[in-house]
Amino acid sequence: MTTPPPSPATDWLRLDQQICFSLNAASRAFGGVYRVLLKELGLTYPQYLVMLVLWEHGELPVKKLGEHLRLDSGTLSPLLKRLETAGLVHRERSAQDERSVTVRPTEEGLALREQAAEVPRRIATATGLNLKEIQDLRARLDHLTRALDSTY
Repeated sequence: MTTPPPSPATDWLRLDQQICFSLNAASRAFGGVYRVLLKELGLTYPQYLVMLVLWEHGELPVKKLGEHLRLDSGTLSPLLKRLETAGLVHRERSAQDERSVTVRPTEEGLALREQAAEVPRRIATATGLNLKEIQDLRARLDHLTRALDSTY
């Protein structure tokens, strides 16, 4: 005798029951919107994130920048090299510690901030969520990230 298949609402192995899939699909959808908006600025999404941190904090050691972005130096170094080639950031090796490199936005990089000012508003509009809903969602995602970080 075969057992009946579980109902869709209780079959936790269905794709539509996976939170990771929903998060990945949302992330890919965000990526598409950002790709269009950031093309106007000449930035990729990872480059935009680097610039956001630098606009907020100014000059930072690469290690600290990586901590803010949750990226390792192997991923960050090529990003910074492309941003430096574009004239948006300047990297400099520390005189005190040759292993440490600091990065700061150039004047051109700082000026780009003005052009980028509309990006968050346009993203918010694209979500169809109001400000309170966006803040609540971000808080819940931050909570989820902390919970997952402490799990493994």
